[in-house]
Formats: sequence, structure tokens, C-alpha cells
Amino acid sequence: MNTNTKTQQKLSLLVSTLILSTALVACDAQSNTQTTVPETSSVAEASITESQRLNAWFEVQFEKELSFSPIQQTILGRKTDNDKLDDFSKKATKDHLNWKRASIAEMKEKFDYDKLDASAQMSWDIWEYQLNDSEAEDKFLTNAYIFDQMTSVHSFFPQLLIAFHSVDSKADLDAYIARIKATKMALEQLIERSKENAATGVHPPKFAFEFVISEAKKIITGAPFDDGEDSSIWSDAKAKIAAQKDAGNITEGEAKQLTDDARTALLEYWKPGYEDLITWQEEDIVNATAEAQGASSLPNGVDYYNERLAHNTTTDLTADEIHNIGLAEVKRLRAEMEKVKDETGFKGDLPAFFKELRDNKEDRRYYYPNTDEGRQAYIDDATAALENIKTKLPDYFGLLPKADLIVKRVEPFREQDGAPQHYFQSTPDGSRPGIYYAHLSDMTAMPKRELEVIAYHEGLPGHHMQIAIQQELKRLPTFRTQTQFTAYVEGWALYSEKLAKEMPGTYQDLYSEFGRLGSEIWRAIRLVVDTGIHSKGWTEDQAVDYFKENSAITEQQARAEVRRYFVLTGQATSYKIGMLKILELRKKAEEELADDFDIKAFHDTVLGGGALPLTILEKRVDQWIAAQKATKDTES
Repeated sequence: MNTNTKTQQKLSLLVSTLILSTALVACDAQSNTQTTVPETSSVAEASITESQRLNAWFEVQFEKELSFSPIQQTILGRKTDNDKLDDFSKKATKDHLNWKRASIAEMKEKFDYDKLDASAQMSWDIWEYQLNDSEAEDKFLTNAYIFDQMTSVHSFFPQLLIAFHSVDSKADLDAYIARIKATKMALEQLIERSKENAATGVHPPKFAFEFVISEAKKIITGAPFDDGEDSSIWSDAKAKIAAQKDAGNITEGEAKQLTDDARTALLEYWKPGYEDLITWQEEDIVNATAEAQGASSLPNGVDYYNERLAHNTTTDLTADEIHNIGLAEVKRLRAEMEKVKDETGFKGDLPAFFKELRDNKEDRRYYYPNTDEGRQAYIDDATAALENIKTKLPDYFGLLPKADLIVKRVEPFREQDGAPQHYFQSTPDGSRPGIYYAHLSDMTAMPKRELEVIAYHEGLPGHHMQIAIQQELKRLPTFRTQTQFTAYVEGWALYSEKLAKEMPGTYQDLYSEFGRLGSEIWRAIRLVVDTGIHSKGWTEDQAVDYFKENSAITEQQARAEVRRYFVLTGQATSYKIGMLKILELRKKAEEELADDFDIKAFHDTVLGGGALPLTILEKRVDQWIAAQKATKDTES
């Protein structure tokens, strides 16, 4: 995930941008599986008034919070403030936190929690949860890595302009050029944050420095920065200007002036900003330790890791508890993989089967050719798998996304060999589709067995299903349609990999089923490795070896994954913890409702409230189960 890539999570950490009826119903948007909890008319009347007042207040709060982030406004498809970037200074982060504190205080002063209906109470709980989470995060701002290979905040600026800054007029082009200029200030603010953290002894691993330097150089390579072919940003700027001229929205003279202005902005603002970043990274890389170290080695590192675990899992599980859950899941999944391996007819043990899958890069049963034809075949096959799933969704969901989904290769300026695939969200109105991005520069890192499971995770019924539906919900306060909690978002996506197996026409090939199990054990391994690195002092090689011992992952993939965990502290634990909670809640509902259990209603309950901390998700499902029982008792 990302669900919106990990960049948005980093943007949230740096500037705290938004990550971004009278009865309890099974879902907060229109569906075919709505269920109500009976209420007395007097209680319902009181709750309408207080709940409606609170929901109206939340709309005001959402707009106020959104004003902190021009970037988030663009991601949502708005053109307000589209000539600006966010303020990445530490002061801006503090200002946002202070605003949130004042907002919570106002909510408690103006509204009575006990007079709210269940949905409004849940909105209150989430709004307050977010503040508490930010308060905990605020204590460790200097522990964060500002620049690294995963969030790649520096490469987000070209992505923002190329992929998300829409241009329909001359004013949009002027705003585009203004954002090119504003990137220099944004980079300066981020560099200042990085320097402040470095002064406390916080330095990213050496490999993160090397990546940032390399990628920053790529961004300012090519015309107009040198005599090479057009850089990605320059090519995009010229294309957007030409399109507006061809559409008759600007004159020939205006097009020439805009082109000159864009070139000047790139040479006098954009390039110096990235050169400053490169200079700083080359200066600080000498302070990186020879071996990458986990969070516990940082100042206040143990407490920081505990905070990251709580933030990412939305639970109070300790590092030891998560480590042990991971060990148990790895053992269980290895046994399942043994069975599938035997079904393929392979003669040898599981490690030998891993080696067979890992090493035979030329075997077309296992890998696509490392050619443009192979890359297109991957995109075509992933698209076909998702088209099949689309036809099955109505049997499992009442709520369906309106926004479309497309599969695309990652842009050259940010593509990495063996890097994880990811999703970027659609707009709430569906005008921009959701995008499943695939890194295809090295097809030997993209085995065929993983194609289906990744498509289901990133697309349908995974990230796109959940995030598009969340954004399209109508009965919730808008902030709930945009809020993200990693354990819920990634937990749902991992649950979706398993859910897809229940749908006809999926995982028909034994190797694809092995890929599904490989994906799940991958997330179980993360529980072991992330806690191993950050709580138990594991080295990079130790973590890579554990990965390879328990999966068919390549050396390149394993190292890329492990390096991800070093910089995204605790994030990798969210997937499996979230999935296990959703499976636990489904099992509970199935047992308590027996023949009355409705899979569509359950899924609409999970998705119809938007992203939730796991504790609040459990409360929501429990309320739905109680409502189902109450309805049955009334009918009987």
C-alpha cells in the first residue's frame, strides 16, 4: 500500500496533512444490506438534533483542516490553492496540532456525547483518537527520517505536478509554474527538518542516502538542465502547455511565454532546490553507520518504536507479542505451502522449492521476459485478473465503487528495481480513476505467481475497493471519507487477497495459489523481521536470511523489503495485525449469527464506516451483530 503510497504517510508526519439517519445502520452509505437498531421516538428525535449539529460542525472542521494542505486539496481533485505547496516547517506541524487541540476542546464544549446516535459517537471517537495519536507522535518528531528510499518525498513533487495537477486553463498553467518555484522552499524546509534531526543523532541508513542522491540527480537530468533528452518534468510542462494551445485556451504568444516561464522556474528554483538536497545528503552520509540500525539504537529509540507500533497497528500489542504472533503465523503458513508444493509434483523439500522458483528466471512458467513485451504482458494479465473480479463483486458486496481502476507502470523518474507495487487513490467524484502502479524495470523481480495476489491487494477487492468506497460514502462527515489508519487499510487489502480465493475464477494455477500463500507469509514474516530489527537488534543480513528461509522471495526483493522496514519503522506490522482482526471479527459474526450471517452485510459493515482504528472497527461490528440479533428477535 499505499494506499496512496507511503509518501502521504510521510507528508502526514511532516506537516500533519489530512491523511489525510436516526438509527444505527449496517453501513453509512446506501446499500442493499442496511439493518437498523430500534430506538424510541424520543431518543431518536434528540439524537437527530445533536447528531446533525455535530455532523455539520465536522464539515466546517474538515474544510479548516484541509486548508492546511494544498497538496491534499489537489489529491482530492480540487483546484483551490493549486499554486501552492504545503508548509513543511516544524512550526506548521505544531500549528496544526494546536489547531486540532482547540477543535477537540470546542467539540467537547458544544456537544453532548450521550445525545448522539451511534454513527455520530463513532465520528467523535475517531476525531478524538486522531488527536491522541498526533500527541503521541509529536513527542518523537526528531526521530523520523525525512528523506529515504521508501517515502521518497523529494520525488513526490514531480509526481504531484505530472500525475495530479490537472490543467484545463491558463490559470492552471500559471499555478503549475508557481508550484515549480514553490518546490525550492518545500525542499529547504524539509532539509532544515532533516538537519535538526541529524543534530540529535538521527541519520538514515547509508542505503537511504544513496537512493535519495541518485533519485534527486535523475530529477534534474535532461533538458532543460543539460543537453540530454527532455527530463520528465520538462516534457510534462511542454505537453500541458501544448494541449492548452491546441484546445484554444491560450494563444501562440501565451504558449511561448508560459514555456519560457516554466524553463526559468525549473532552472532558477527547481534545479537549485534539488542541488541543495544533494549537497546536504552528500554532507550527512558520512554520519551513517556502516551497518543499518533499528529504531532502538536512536535517541529515545525504544519509546519511539513502541509509539510507532501503536500508531501503525492501532492496538496496544507489544513488540514481543507481535514477534510471537509472527512466528506462529509463519509456522502455520509454511505447512500450507508444503501441501501446495506437493500438489505441483515437485520432488524436494520446501527450501528447494523456494530455490526452484527463485533461481529459474528464464523459465516462462515462473517469469515474464525482461522485455517491453513482457512488461506489457504483465499489465495486460493484471488488468484481466481485475476485470474477472469486477464481475464477482456484487455477490460479496452491497457497496461498490463508482470510480474506475487502471493498471500503470511507475514513471521512470521514480521506478525502482524490485520495489513494492502500490495504489494511488481516485478522486471522490470519480473523475480520476484509482491507479495500481507496478515497478516493471526488472521483470525478474515480478514472478508470475504473484501477479494475481498483488492485483487483488492493490486493486479489487483490496485498496481500490476500500478507498474508493470510503471516499464515495454520503452519510458520513467528510473527514471520515478521507481518514486513513494503516492497520485497517492494509489489513483490508491483505484480507482481500484471501477473500478473492472464495470468488470463482481466481488462483486457478497452483503456482498462483502458492503466490497467495507467499504473499500472506510475507506479511507474517514482517511481524518477525520488523520487531527483530527494531526491538531485538537484528542486522540487515540476519533479516534478509530469515526472509529467504521462509519464502521464495529473491535476494533483491528480500533486501529491498528489509531496507523498507529500517526506514518505515513499525509500518510493516500493520498488514497482518489488521488482517487477523478482520478475520477474527468475521468468525465472531459467523458464529453468533449462524444461518443469518450475510457476507455482503458484513463487508458493507466493515467498509461502510470508512477507515477505523481496529478498536473502533470491533465496536462497529459488535453493534452490527447486536442489530442483526435485535431484528431477528423482533421478527420472531
